[in-house]
Amino acid sequence: MNKLKPKVATITYSTILILAMAISLFPLSTVNAQVDRVTYAYIGATPNPVGVGQETLLHIGIMQQLSSTRQSWEGLWVSVKHPDGTTEKLDNDGKGFTTDSTGGTGYSFVPPGEGEYILQTHFPAQVCTSSKLAVGSAVGDTMLESVSPELTLVVTAEQQPVYQEHPLPTEFWTRPIDSQLRGWSAISGSQLEAGGYGGDVLTGNAYAPETAHILWKHPLQLGGLAGGDLGGAGTYTGDAYEGKFSSSLMIEGILIYRKFDTIGGSDVANWIVAVDVHTGEKLWEKELFAYGNSSEARVYPSFAQIFYWDSFNAHGTHPYLVCSSGGGGFFAPAPTAWHFFDPLTARYLFTWEDAPSGTRNRGPHGEIIVYEVDLSAGTIRMWNSSAVTDAYWGGTTPDSPTWGSWRPQGKITNCTGPCTVTFATPLGLNGYQWEETIKGSVSGTIVDYKVDDRLVGYNWSYTSSSMFGGTMGVTAITVWGISLEPGNVGKVLFQKTWNAPSSWAADVSISQQDVSIEDGLMTFWAKELTHHVGFSTETGDKIWGPTESQNYLDYLGQRTVIGEGRYFSLGMSGILHCYNATTGDLMWTYRADDPYNQVLWSNQWHIRLLFIADGKIYAGTTEHSPVDPLTRGAPFCAVDIETGEEVFRADGLFRQTDWGGRAIMGDSIIATMDTYDLQVYGIGKGPSAITVEAPDSAQAFGAQILVKGMVTDVSPGTKEYASTARFPNGVPAVSDANMSQWMLYVHKQFERPADIVGVEVTISVFDPNGNVYSVGTATSDATGLYSCAFVPEVPGTYTVIAAFDGSGAYYGSSAETAITVEEAQESTPPPTEPPASVADMYMLPSTIGIIVAIAVVGLLLFTMIRKR
Repeated sequence: MNKLKPKVATITYSTILILAMAISLFPLSTVNAQVDRVTYAYIGATPNPVGVGQETLLHIGIMQQLSSTRQSWEGLWVSVKHPDGTTEKLDNDGKGFTTDSTGGTGYSFVPPGEGEYILQTHFPAQVCTSSKLAVGSAVGDTMLESVSPELTLVVTAEQQPVYQEHPLPTEFWTRPIDSQLRGWSAISGSQLEAGGYGGDVLTGNAYAPETAHILWKHPLQLGGLAGGDLGGAGTYTGDAYEGKFSSSLMIEGILIYRKFDTIGGSDVANWIVAVDVHTGEKLWEKELFAYGNSSEARVYPSFAQIFYWDSFNAHGTHPYLVCSSGGGGFFAPAPTAWHFFDPLTARYLFTWEDAPSGTRNRGPHGEIIVYEVDLSAGTIRMWNSSAVTDAYWGGTTPDSPTWGSWRPQGKITNCTGPCTVTFATPLGLNGYQWEETIKGSVSGTIVDYKVDDRLVGYNWSYTSSSMFGGTMGVTAITVWGISLEPGNVGKVLFQKTWNAPSSWAADVSISQQDVSIEDGLMTFWAKELTHHVGFSTETGDKIWGPTESQNYLDYLGQRTVIGEGRYFSLGMSGILHCYNATTGDLMWTYRADDPYNQVLWSNQWHIRLLFIADGKIYAGTTEHSPVDPLTRGAPFCAVDIETGEEVFRADGLFRQTDWGGRAIMGDSIIATMDTYDLQVYGIGKGPSAITVEAPDSAQAFGAQILVKGMVTDVSPGTKEYASTARFPNGVPAVSDANMSQWMLYVHKQFERPADIVGVEVTISVFDPNGNVYSVGTATSDATGLYSCAFVPEVPGTYTVIAAFDGSGAYYGSSAETAITVEEAQESTPPPTEPPASVADMYMLPSTIGIIVAIAVVGLLLFTMIRKR
């Protein structure tokens, strides 16, 4: 029930508006005289009974529906009589409750103690108007005051059962995800803008990889070493200017990318590929074409959208792959068209022409929002993709049932062109929801927006410009913000000027480096001094800096990322700096050391930041225009953002590209092209398999039992012939610490690494007495084999369970077998001698004595004769 409160409005809205479409079809009676109408207030509670501290959803309203889906009754309140006799008034913080068009609404009530509560809805009298008209009434009629019958809410110490949230998976999982598994949203995020070196903070990736474990791979195109007379030459990577694997996106578990390089534009055949990111299966591979005014032209992915349409008719998400056409042109840019396709099948859906230019922002329902700001004219307009009313189900009247359905399919729509004036489109233009003036004077450059919050920008005073380093000789920086909050749009929130230090002389290049309204920070970089200065996006004040100077090599290739309350910075030095975004304090540094002496200008690799997810920042190696043969052992790594400690590093496994598509993530799986072999890899937690064997024959009680088996990696990539031929018994599962080297061996044919450690297996038994307990643990070896001996405690039949609990690289697995232990048999005594007879007992000793006496006499006689 604790999770119910944020959804109360939506649940109520969805539940009690089932009749909304029918309401608009009811004929209105023609009434000539104003009349008083009796009303019938009601109240309900779900659940009832309810436990102390649990939420119960109150259903509040009257039984008179209104004439339009946008109309409502106002000012309702609820009286509550507590078990101790005290009373309470529920009235939405003094504003009163407002119903929907069915006449009802909802409110979450949490009773503080046990007992019976008496609740009643109070409806205040109100006069019908054209914008608040009961079905069957006329303007001027009075809806009389009413009070509902009393409702007894029973509150008990015992909590009422509620639907329990499903836990996150502990086994390998795939799409689709049943929509009842709502908690899985934490691991099933998408990346809807093409991956780049911007260090986006990616949500919905709580299982972000902790190792370099490869799930699958397939060739992008013929790549890798050419061989033969060409020696160490490798296939062209696309750097510089002709990148491969571009336009890469992740949409609900589907990886989308452009297969070949960007040469030739729309004149050369080029395929778009869609891959199931969990299994590596190619879903489709084809060319996509424009429709409408720019039909026949090839188009390529620009961005994606997952749009949640929530109206009185329909509710649910719509995933789209969006390809652009038009645009470009230096002197007169052509209008841009957006072509929408189904990501699962590549089926064409619809086209929007004359799409707005500007930064794409995302609203709470995934709608595309673009703010068009003209600082010189002092105006702001807001375009919202959900307000392209010509995309609706043929309806242009908000009261029409067709208004409530999202049906753009098959239409070619001017998404900024003229449309009917409605409450959603007051300017009479598709998508445009308002235009406001800026209440003040600002100038310069806008650098960030936050929907329904603010936009921020800056300007500065300077002495000259530098082609490569920004502006030189900056003497002052002014940071400003303008409100985008509904009801306050256009207000200048702040405009603060900071005088630069004297060290920023004419020969120092200054650039605006990064900004995040979410983290409250805008930064500037002094190239020759290699330091940063931070400003607040809340107040415009300078809040920290200049920082201590970074390594001199950072004057080249400086890249920064703001996220999770931190400011990350690195350049050609290969040293990653993490600053506190609020204070500017240096929290830690990470060095991408080069143990192979491949880098010619530094002791560290030049790495670039890719994205932040699940408390880790990921980075990979690139170069603007690398020489061939490529430097070997380029790292791909993940670093803990709290401590700066290395989570994992893979040298030579996933080399990145400067001009093509970089690594991206969705569903907690990374997808990337590797420029060493031009293959596309899926990186993430994969499935494992375990076997267990024990003696088939019955074993004697007290004897040792040997249990053994194999633990293998059964990820999709291990099923290819190249793997099954080399590993006929399966690819062994290995420890997280060995994963990077092991992946080079398994998937890239590097030499087999020495000292490989497998994974830990626990051996448990279910004994004949019904007890379950562990009898030992074992660690598998480089072949996947494990073994463990134990002595059963009692005779009988046992179930033996071998379990691998999983690791950063693998989900767990288990297997069972059975053994029989027999009761030990008693040992048989040796045969007993039969008893002697009486004759034997007395005669045998006498006879022996006589024989001995004769022998002695004989010996004496023989001695005497010799002496003579």
